[in-house]
Amino acid sequence: MINKRLLIKNLLAHNDESSFYDKKRQLNLHSREGKAKFLKHICALSNSNPTNNSYIVVGVEDHDNEIVGDDFFDDSRIQNLVNAFLENPPKIQYENVPFPNLPKDKVIGLVTIKPKSKISYFKKGIHTIVANSVFIRRGSNSVPVEEREVEKNYQNTETVIGIENSSRNSIEYTLDGVIDFMNFRHKDMSPKYKVFKELFVICWAGVPNKSRDKTFLSRVDIELINEQIKLFYSAQDVVTITFDEDSFTILEYVPLGLNDKTSYYPLEQQTIHFFDNGYYKIDREILFQPPEFNRKMLYHIYNSNIALLGKLQKGVALSNREMIDLENLPSTFMICYLNGFEDAKQKLIDAKLLLKPFTQVYLSFKEALRILRKMKYDV
Repeated sequence: MINKRLLIKNLLAHNDESSFYDKKRQLNLHSREGKAKFLKHICALSNSNPTNNSYIVVGVEDHDNEIVGDDFFDDSRIQNLVNAFLENPPKIQYENVPFPNLPKDKVIGLVTIKPKSKISYFKKGIHTIVANSVFIRRGSNSVPVEEREVEKNYQNTETVIGIENSSRNSIEYTLDGVIDFMNFRHKDMSPKYKVFKELFVICWAGVPNKSRDKTFLSRVDIELINEQIKLFYSAQDVVTITFDEDSFTILEYVPLGLNDKTSYYPLEQQTIHFFDNGYYKIDREILFQPPEFNRKMLYHIYNSNIALLGKLQKGVALSNREMIDLENLPSTFMICYLNGFEDAKQKLIDAKLLLKPFTQVYLSFKEALRILRKMKYDV
């Protein structure tokens, strides 16, 4: 088993960006430009590494390798994005890796691109990238080439395998991880742990809240300690956790409502299955059925939100009532989008800089986009 935190350290220490490794300050998958850049690097790394894994590290300053972190990123639909645009798409995995010096809400993202012998290319265009474009890595750059210019490259295999072997987990790393989670990072949240198959250790913590005779957890943090990956995190989530001897299940709910009437709707169920041979797999199932609201009322709310953003843009001071409406704006825009207001999602994305000065509103903004991204990537 590879300790992903150690793997990231070894990647940062061993090489600058190269033909098997790239680093980013952050990913922006809300815009077509951001998606295009991400897909270009996936395509290039895959074509330049047909026999070994390649990696993208997210949350690192480019000029000095400082580990600054990025938001927890739910990867459950990111493969769909790759499949939608690339022919012969590689299998990719996005993992959230906690680091001791980062705040609880920040992680380092690790994108693993699995080896694949066939050449990847864009089957349709996006942003400035045209259909049939092919990319490879030359040093630290992803560059376009003709398909006939792509040659099999085996020079990275030995180097990458060496880095991965030096990042193997140990009992010491596992114990250190459990102690850090239980005694330091979450000591005030009744943290718990469970060992599966005498090998895997999951730690979790959250604040219990009772609603209509059911107990939910909020501010939930769940980690698979062996690999130092964060399985789940959100500052405003609502989840339930169940487990048996072979599996661990996270059921996430999304609170939605208007006029202070909030109900909890099942969003996604994530189950980690553990096996005796030291293997595990994660199954995800989207359960969400959007609630329908009165369309006339939604038109009124939608237009009120547009007017509210207009006041922010002009620097007009908001009343107490308008501040309450602002706090609900991300959630109500999401409700509007789920009820057929197609522009509502883009209006919300465009409002990012206006909402950022309001800490709680900005948290709600990021949560709304996380939920919408989980449902579907706009491709």
